[in-house]
Amino acid sequence: MKTEQALERYRVQLTMNEGKSPRTVSSYLQDLGLYLNYLKEQGICDTDDIRPSDVETFITMQSEHKAPSSIARMASSIRSFHHFLSFLYEIPDPTISLEVHRGPSRLPVYGTVEEIRNLLGSFDDSDPRQCLYHAILEIIYSCGLRVSEAVGLTLNRVDLETGFVRVEGKGNKERIVPIPYGSIPILKHYRDVVRPLNEKKKSNLFFVNRLGRRVTTQSVEEVMRRKKAELGMKKKLTPHKLRHSYATHMLEGGADLRSIQEMLGHSSISTTQIYTHTGNETLRKSYDAYHPGELNEDLGNIEVRPWKKQKKQK
Repeated sequence: MKTEQALERYRVQLTMNEGKSPRTVSSYLQDLGLYLNYLKEQGICDTDDIRPSDVETFITMQSEHKAPSSIARMASSIRSFHHFLSFLYEIPDPTISLEVHRGPSRLPVYGTVEEIRNLLGSFDDSDPRQCLYHAILEIIYSCGLRVSEAVGLTLNRVDLETGFVRVEGKGNKERIVPIPYGSIPILKHYRDVVRPLNEKKKSNLFFVNRLGRRVTTQSVEEVMRRKKAELGMKKKLTPHKLRHSYATHMLEGGADLRSIQEMLGHSSISTTQIYTHTGNETLRKSYDAYHPGELNEDLGNIEVRPWKKQKKQK
């Protein structure tokens, strides 16, 4: 089979049969485009002619200027592509013995409760545009949504009276997430005051911009960049990092991992488990800051600091 034909059939598989999100499909096709262009440069235009050594050489070349996580993702795209061809068309799979070692996993960046409070409290809700983006960032953080999930919400999926939102996630999987009571006022203000001003024609979208159209993920990311500059934030916070912040704060607040997995819409709990490392890091910092025992390097023993007296609660 010609490689271009194989790629087109795989694209249909991703979009129609597996229901991958447009962003995921774009990522897969971008990786495979680089891969197939390399093969074409080597004179390989038919899938039957691809050998394991061709795949390994391509991955090795890419690893010279890409991060280990990017290489692992690229290898996954190529492996999935060939598995699909092998299963449906009995084309030899050159990736059966392919091994790519993922680099050390990085802890997700997240904002502290104070940083998130400062960010969300910096919007002027009397300005319709600021109120719109305040509401979007509010629901992303308070419900742990992906940016694409937030901007794709419809009116019938956001119930501010009972405080729940029905989210359509990856693979068209639906989950129900509670909306914290503290977030409902800004969402109601947006829905009842700002949205009618923006809605130029009948729309079922919950969030619409001043032109009455769907809000783009790029515009949300741009607002976040401007806010970071305005507030002088050094941390690399993005709208997606608000989702990381939600998961981290839930875990620190005592939520169990299974509940967090369900609310984030993770298909595997192993994806959610990275937040336990973040929690352990926070625990270590708290321990070092507040534990009364302190190692005295000169004497090699423990120097005990007096406990601070706690104020009695009335």
